Amino acid sequence: MKNVPGRKSDVADCQWLQYLHSVGLLRASFRPEQAVCAVRSILRHRDSLVQIVTIHVQHMQKALDQMNLQLHHVISDIIGVSGMAIIAAILNGERDPMLLSQMCDKRVKASRQTIAAALVGDYRREHLFTLRQSLHAYPQCQDLIAACDREIEPQLAAFDSNVDPRATPPPKPKDRHKPRRNQMRFDLRSEMYRIYGADLTAVPGIDALTAHVLFAEIGPDLSRFSTVAAFVSWLGLCPDNRISRGKLLSVRTRLVKSRVAKALRMAAQSLHRSQSYLGSYYRRMRTRLGTPKAITAAAHKLARVIYHLLATRQPYEESVFVRCEALHQQRLENRIRRQARELGFTLVRP
Repeated sequence: MKNVPGRKSDVADCQWLQYLHSVGLLRASFRPEQAVCAVRSILRHRDSLVQIVTIHVQHMQKALDQMNLQLHHVISDIIGVSGMAIIAAILNGERDPMLLSQMCDKRVKASRQTIAAALVGDYRREHLFTLRQSLHAYPQCQDLIAACDREIEPQLAAFDSNVDPRATPPPKPKDRHKPRRNQMRFDLRSEMYRIYGADLTAVPGIDALTAHVLFAEIGPDLSRFSTVAAFVSWLGLCPDNRISRGKLLSVRTRLVKSRVAKALRMAAQSLHRSQSYLGSYYRRMRTRLGTPKAITAAAHKLARVIYHLLATRQPYEESVFVRCEALHQQRLENRIRRQARELGFTLVRP
């Protein structure tokens, strides 16, 4: 689509692109079907509301800090049951630190004397005003998020099922982590399993919200992408080899603004403590390449796994990586033996 040097302008480019489109030489960009676009619009609006909620929580934290109330040092979550009770009492005029500390739940590990010491501050009027405004805005945004969930649920129910509608996804091992505060108010994992025909949450690092982002941005079918290479290239998670006169100039990934790629990168970052093969792969790449490149490499691996699951409708099996792990162990052993031989040692199996 480039023109001859010296004759290039925005008007000429527009006319040339119009001509190429009129004769059918331009391929259309990817756009999911209208039903998926409707879910996508609501999900993106919901994400913006979640960000607004975070801003209100930050405003509450800032107001407490400006009053020298170190509540976040003794309570892990200021918008939990204990934190909200203390903040409401402060706005109602209570100033006695010992009485405020008694409002904490018994599960709080800090002692009441420590909590009382953290609640000795300067209760200034302007900061109390800011705290009250943010506290009133927080539940309003939560109500709007719940309304989005009520709107998304019937729209997901209208999609065709790729499994028995009465079937439930296989049980997952018990998760020791707290549930995320921005989770949907309905059983999103079962809905994604019914629509996809495969349980994506069985993949380490992938939760129901990540699977829902994939559905809202692409849809239940990945057939628009001819191969897995085309899929990861569209996500911008593979190297973009730039070659000139046979010389490799750059292998950096393309700059792609994709919510799916962002979600997969966040899923890859959560693998740093996973005991699965994908967790081991991420830690190995982090040692070799550094954290940013390791996150991209692990996200690329997750994208390939997801494409395979949705293309074959098969359950996720960790055993398929046994051969990859065996090859890695063999390469590791060969490297250790070579280093020992260079140092004049001979390794003998016990």
